[in-house]
Amino acid sequence: MSQKHKFVYAYNDKPVEVEIRTPFDCSVEELAHVLILKNNLPIFIEKDLTECLARFVNEKSIEYNNAYTTELTDNARTDKINIDELAKEWEKLMREEMAEYGERRCASDEELFATAYHKMVHSPALETMLQLEHMYSKTVRTKTEEKNRCIQSLSEEQTEEMNQAVDRLEQDMTESKINELVARHYEAHSLLKVKLTSELDTIKEAQRREYREWLMQMLEQNQATSSLPTPNSPLTPHPPQSTMYHCDGDRGIVTKPILEESFTIHLGSQLKQMHNIRILSANVMELCAVEDNEQSSEPKPQLLQTALALYSNDLAGLVLMTDNKIGSRLTQDFQEVCQRTTEFHFPHVDDQLDKISSTAQQYLKAQPKESSSRNTNSELLQAGDFYITRHSNLAQVHVIFHMVSDDSLRGSDINSRHPVVLGLRNILKTACSNDITSLTIPLLLQYDLTEEMTISWCEKRAELVFKCVKGFMIEMASWGGSDMKNLQFMLPQGISSRVFQSLTEMLPRIFKVSNPKILK
Repeated sequence: MSQKHKFVYAYNDKPVEVEIRTPFDCSVEELAHVLILKNNLPIFIEKDLTECLARFVNEKSIEYNNAYTTELTDNARTDKINIDELAKEWEKLMREEMAEYGERRCASDEELFATAYHKMVHSPALETMLQLEHMYSKTVRTKTEEKNRCIQSLSEEQTEEMNQAVDRLEQDMTESKINELVARHYEAHSLLKVKLTSELDTIKEAQRREYREWLMQMLEQNQATSSLPTPNSPLTPHPPQSTMYHCDGDRGIVTKPILEESFTIHLGSQLKQMHNIRILSANVMELCAVEDNEQSSEPKPQLLQTALALYSNDLAGLVLMTDNKIGSRLTQDFQEVCQRTTEFHFPHVDDQLDKISSTAQQYLKAQPKESSSRNTNSELLQAGDFYITRHSNLAQVHVIFHMVSDDSLRGSDINSRHPVVLGLRNILKTACSNDITSLTIPLLLQYDLTEEMTISWCEKRAELVFKCVKGFMIEMASWGGSDMKNLQFMLPQGISSRVFQSLTEMLPRIFKVSNPKILK
C-alpha cells in the first residue's frame, strides 16, 4: 500500500511544500526543477533542493520498505497468507508472460507449410523440389511471353490503324471519329491486358495450390515409410509444357558484374566482430532476377541458397530506392521480375504492396493534422520511410527494404542527419532484429548514373555512407539480435573504373581493414 508524505523546503522564510508518494518512481532532479519553476525560485538553489529531496525520498523509502517487509513477515508467521491464491497468481503470470507455459494453440496452415518446407528442403528431397519449381517457372515464363507478345501485336495494329486515320484526316475522317478510335483502342488494350493477366494469375494460383498439396503429401509419405521421392517418382507432378518463345527484350537484365572487390573487417570497441564487406558495380536487378536459359531443363543454382535459408536465421536483404508512392513506376522492373515465377510461400508482390498501401493510408489518416508534419496526401510517404516485402522466388534475396528517397539526394550537401541516411540506420536495426545477416546497400544512395555524379561527388557521397554505416554497425552491438555478417555496397552499373578504384581504396581507410604482419 503506497503512502503519502509532505516535503517542506524553506527558502527566505517562504515554505515550498509538495506531497510525495512512496514508493517513489520518478526523477528527483525533474521534481526539483518543477518545484523551482512552479514557485518562481532562483535557479542556483537547484542543487541544494535536489539534495534535500533525495535525502527525504531515501528516508521515506526505507521506512516504507521496512514496514512492508515487516508486514509480510508477520503475515507469514501467523499464516495469514493464502498459499493457494498466491500459487494461482503465479500460475497466471507464468502463462501470460512465458511462451513455454502459455496455452497451446493449433498451428496455422502457413506455419504447417513452413515447417514442412524447412524439413524437406534440408533433406534428399531438395533436388526434386527445385526441379518441380523450375518446371513451374518455365510454364509461367512461357505464358508471360505469350501475354507480352499479344499485347505488343495489338499495340502495333492499333498504331498502324491510327496512322492511317490521321492520314485521312482531311478526307473522310474527323477529329471526333479519331477520338472515338482512341477510346476504342484504349478499351481493347485494357480488356486484353486484364484478360491475359487474369489467365496468368489463375495459372500461378493453381501452381501454388498444387505445390503445397504435393509437398504435404511428400512429407506424409516420408513420415509413413521413411522414404522420399526421386526426381522420376510418380509423386512428382508434371505441369503442362508449352512451346517456348524467344523474347530478347526480356533478357536484358541479367549481366555479369564487371567491377567488384571484397574485404574482411573487424569492428567493435572491446569484443570485435568480423564482417565481410563487398563493393561492386552491377545492375541491382541482378540480385533479384533468376538467370533464364530456355535450353536448360535443370533448376538454377541461384535458387539453392535462397531455398535453404528461407526459414532460417540467416536471411538476405536488399535496399531498393523508390519514390513516395507505394508501388510506383520506379518499382515496375522489380515487380516484373517477381511476376516471372510463382510465389509459393508469401502473398504475391502486388498483394503485399496493396496491403502496405492500405495500412499506410490508415496510419496517416489517423494522425492529427495539427500535430503531423506529413503530407496531407494519404498515399505519400516521406524520405527515409521504408516498407518491406518478402519473397521466395528471387535469386539472392529474401527481403526487400523499399526506401523512399527524394531529389535532395542529387545534391552534394547532404549530411549524416539526412532522412535517408537515418532511414539506413533504421533498416540496419530492423535487419538485426529479424535475422537478416546479409544486406545490400546503394553506396551512392541511388542505383542510376546521373550527370551530377562527378568523381568528387561520388567520393564525398561514398565517404558519408561509409562512415555512417560504420557507426551504425558499431552501434548494432548494443541493439541485440543477429550480427550483420555480410554487407554489400552496390554502385550503379557502368560507373567508371577510375571512380570504382577510388572508392575501393577509401573503404579500408574508413573501416580500417587489419592486415597480418609478416615477421622476417
